[in-house]
Amino acid sequence: MSAIMTVLAIISFGGLLLDHRLLDGMPIWAKPLKFTVSFVTYGLTWAWLLSLLRRTPRWGWWLGTVLAIASVVEMSIIIAQVIRGRRSHFNASTLLDSSLYAVMGFTIAILLITNLAASVLVLRERRADPADTWAIRIGLVISAIGLGVAILMLPPTATQLADAAPTVLGAHGVGVPDGGPGLAVLGWSTTGGDLRVPHFVGMHALQIMPLLALALSWIRDQAVRLRLVLTAGAGYAGLMALVTWQALRGQPLTRPDALTLGVAGALWAGVAAAVLLSLRSPRVSPRSRRTAATGPATPTVPAATTNPPAAGKPATTANTGLSGVRVERATTAQCGPTSPEA
Repeated sequence: MSAIMTVLAIISFGGLLLDHRLLDGMPIWAKPLKFTVSFVTYGLTWAWLLSLLRRTPRWGWWLGTVLAIASVVEMSIIIAQVIRGRRSHFNASTLLDSSLYAVMGFTIAILLITNLAASVLVLRERRADPADTWAIRIGLVISAIGLGVAILMLPPTATQLADAAPTVLGAHGVGVPDGGPGLAVLGWSTTGGDLRVPHFVGMHALQIMPLLALALSWIRDQAVRLRLVLTAGAGYAGLMALVTWQALRGQPLTRPDALTLGVAGALWAGVAAAVLLSLRSPRVSPRSRRTAATGPATPTVPAATTNPPAAGKPATTANTGLSGVRVERATTAQCGPTSPEA
């Protein structure tokens, strides 16, 4: 899949250079270029994740094949619509356009279901390093949520519902129509909310979390590394929730209000504090260090005090009070010649 997407990315880049048509205020080839680059990273990441399967490798192969087919079908429709000079998403202007959009919707649904099934298989696997295991798990969960954000783009807006014959059904903009002023390359709205922001942030947790675990591999303490990964995962989930909330309030990413800034500041402060706590190793007392270095102390057996037995009395043994340790008293055969008359 990634090889096909790489070829399509090259074609899209060439179209961006040679074809100067605009669609919704953006170069018409910008969308397929962004999608193909995203699918290249998506395909490479899933190829690696599915290679980790030890229990169900055959299921992994089939799910990977379905992911590849669905992705290629979606990209083929997007590029075909670009060649026609038409919108690919939300387009209901003609029977052909609405039919192609319906096929895209079906392939996206297949992609979501297959993604979830493959995620479940990978979640069951354990890596030797707990930090790696949890980085993959957190990335899979947040990525699935990011993919699910696309569902919020499907319902028609109030303006579209009021139109007797709408040509567009659905939107990624919140509070503003699609196609207005946006960020360079990405195209995210600078005048209103844009659901593509949380969609993008969530999806790419699939790459960012494992890469973070790799970047932390120089830390020898596994417990510290695991705490840092869990902290980063919590912070990433908080960021995902924040940009989703911001978009749904009709607020552009580049113009946050005081409330958004306050929540963002609290989130970053919490993450920074958690990182500092994660870096602290548990304290070890000097006595524990000595014990670890020399081993546990062995009990000493006190020397038994012995007295010579009286003449003619047999030797006896005395219990020292230590379990299983008995000391035989020293005996003296005779202190000197004895006789009944002595």
